[in-house]
Amino acid sequence: MSTYDKIKEIEAEMARTQKNKATSYHLGTLKAKLAKLKREIITPSKSGGGESVGFDVAKTGLARIGFVGFPSVGKSTLMSKMTGTFSEVGAYEFTTLTTVPGVLHYKGAKIQILDLPGIIEGAKDGKGRGKQVIAVARTCSLIFLVLDVLKPLTDKGLIESELEGFGIRLNKSPPKITFKRKERGGLNITNTVPLTHLDHDIIRAITSEYRIHSADISFRCDATVDELIDVIEGNRVYIPALYVLNKIDQISIEELDLIYRIPHAIPISAHHEWNFDELLDRMWQYLDLVRIYTKPKNQQQQIPDYSAPVVLKSNHCSIEDFCNSIHKAIIKQFSYALVWGSSVKHSPQKVGKDHILADEDVVQIVKKS
Repeated sequence: MSTYDKIKEIEAEMARTQKNKATSYHLGTLKAKLAKLKREIITPSKSGGGESVGFDVAKTGLARIGFVGFPSVGKSTLMSKMTGTFSEVGAYEFTTLTTVPGVLHYKGAKIQILDLPGIIEGAKDGKGRGKQVIAVARTCSLIFLVLDVLKPLTDKGLIESELEGFGIRLNKSPPKITFKRKERGGLNITNTVPLTHLDHDIIRAITSEYRIHSADISFRCDATVDELIDVIEGNRVYIPALYVLNKIDQISIEELDLIYRIPHAIPISAHHEWNFDELLDRMWQYLDLVRIYTKPKNQQQQIPDYSAPVVLKSNHCSIEDFCNSIHKAIIKQFSYALVWGSSVKHSPQKVGKDHILADEDVVQIVKKS
């Protein structure tokens, strides 16, 4: 029996099993078995190297955005309009057969865009080229799920299921669970909040399926069975996503109001370039980037250079990170910095290398004399 057949067998058994407290132990064990089988699909095979030709693209720029969607939803048109990169467009399915890279320059940042071939239902189970497509999606900083506005919720649910099955968690944060294996000592389970989805028996059933008999497990959230399995597996990726609902030129204003109620959704028309400004603004927000401007020494009265900001990820935005992004040697000669902007109480303010910068701050580095 193949891995895919085993997965279908377990999924069928889970569907037949009623969900209640009496069956929670059994369902927890089945979910753990299912996750182990899916790991075999997620883990790249070392054989058959020709399968992914045209899919692997070297990373460039500060961030990477992948366009994911079913065939003929307008991914290639959106790619061409956003980046000027030609991605073959056709009124038939599977026009794009390999990954097409492009570059978007926005607010001083160089952002890599990947137009991925259309996936089909069952991609996570090996149908079509879905396995390669989703493997590339796992490497992205942000995913654009491009949907046909005429059937957004149906396609949204199907694509989310495909990505979930491949270990991609959209618009979610890693669960607050600390898991550490030990050589001996049994399971030590602690929690700082009440657990309503798990009890010690279910936790032991899951860890037993993984042949883990000694570990420290600490819960700082009301975790589910799936979240505990995700932490044990350790190969999940948590990626922000925007649902780009294309072809709004084909719907009414009333229908557009309903579309806006979908969380993380941006309605556009790629063909007419409608609502691109909002799409780019939300893209910037979800990438969580900040712009830092520079001011040369002895030029406090002059206007900073706003034409070429230093763009950083907000979780790596200290003065030291700023210096290292320009040149590694700067921090060795660093004395202090003067900062103008929202990260300081008064402008300019003298700060050290650990100071955390905010978007559109202005920085002047003072070196040791």
